[in-house]
Amino acid sequence: MFKKYRWTIVTMLFLSNAINYVDRSAMSVALPILSKKFALTPFASGLILSSFFVGYALFNFIGGFLSDVVGPRRVMGYAMAVWSIFCALTAGAFSFISLFFIRVIFGFGEGPLTSTTNKTMNNWIPLKERATAVGICNGGAPIGGALSAPLVAFISLKWGWQAAFLVLGVLGLIWTFSWFKISTDKPNNHPRVSQEELKEITAGRDIAAAQVGSAPAKVSLLSILKQRSILALIVGMFGYNYTLFFFITWFPSYLVEGRHLSISQMGIAAMIPWIAGALGQVAGSLIIDFIYRKTGKVLFSRKVVLVTCLLLAAVCVVLTGFANSAVSAVFFMTLGVCFIYLQATTYWAIIQDLVPSEKVGGTSGFVHSMANISGIFGPALTGWIVQSTGHFAPAFVLAGGLAIIGALAVAFFVKGAKNAGAVPQEQIA
Repeated sequence: MFKKYRWTIVTMLFLSNAINYVDRSAMSVALPILSKKFALTPFASGLILSSFFVGYALFNFIGGFLSDVVGPRRVMGYAMAVWSIFCALTAGAFSFISLFFIRVIFGFGEGPLTSTTNKTMNNWIPLKERATAVGICNGGAPIGGALSAPLVAFISLKWGWQAAFLVLGVLGLIWTFSWFKISTDKPNNHPRVSQEELKEITAGRDIAAAQVGSAPAKVSLLSILKQRSILALIVGMFGYNYTLFFFITWFPSYLVEGRHLSISQMGIAAMIPWIAGALGQVAGSLIIDFIYRKTGKVLFSRKVVLVTCLLLAAVCVVLTGFANSAVSAVFFMTLGVCFIYLQATTYWAIIQDLVPSEKVGGTSGFVHSMANISGIFGPALTGWIVQSTGHFAPAFVLAGGLAIIGALAVAFFVKGAKNAGAVPQEQIA
């Protein structure tokens, strides 16, 4: 299976997600150093962390919409180039304002990544492999996060924090050059894709549409976005994103300020949950496809993993806030991040199941954009809570509570066709 050319595209998208999360997490790892350099209060630090999501949330939708219109290849390539350049320019920040501005533009560049990845997967991957492929692509994110903590901490202590951002910027530009050489928008445009592989990719495209009652291809994007299932999915992803971004943005500072670890100790400790997340990302995707193959129920295979794991993640995050040692805090957060990533693939798989191919990019972008509003106010709100109360525990409780609300929204309001049954096994194989 993995010898087919579509897995080269999956590999490139895996690497793009890894670079994305190394770049994105670099600021959180370097923040304890930058807070001292620029004399930032917890609230000001939160604003720096939130500034990324101002640009990011806006371009989630714009990037997804453009991937439907001009194709995911160009959108992905130009997005990587922009964020890599502004990642490198972070090294030139000289004040709170300059750092804030650079992070906003950096967010513009990273915004299209996930929705454009989803559009590419919809073009390149057959239904029976879709959750696995999306899981592998998105599995680059926690691996990138795991690498970011020790890598950025080491480079910052060895050569200064500026060097870390310069190195990461160059890495992204190398990927951009390779992507334009290797990829096409669709497999039928690529000279290395055989007719046999094209048949595999297009096989079963009508299965999900018939089973879950997806919208007709000619329906408007606005009418899709108003569907109850899509709105509930936004609530679910909002809870998931708030919890994940809380971990990405504040957990390193929590370890340094709340648990009194050194920068080098923090770099190692913050890496552990990311490793669990990477394993969870791939395992969750394999579990989803396994449940689908066994039951023939497309939407059920997604929802059961999403709801169960997001609820368990919420419990673990709350327990982290009341842990009595750094070891127990890392333990509970590791479990929480593992459960978060076990269900991370499900949102994108559900969108691909419910939405016609021509609207996957725009719908993915809108859902992602609305959910990522959590990233705009979440980090700043966490900084305000810590500054006002002197404790991190209330912020952990809030993150867990929002994850619970998200899980319940998906459980009760994301539904398929009323008369849909299981897909015959011979159609799944």
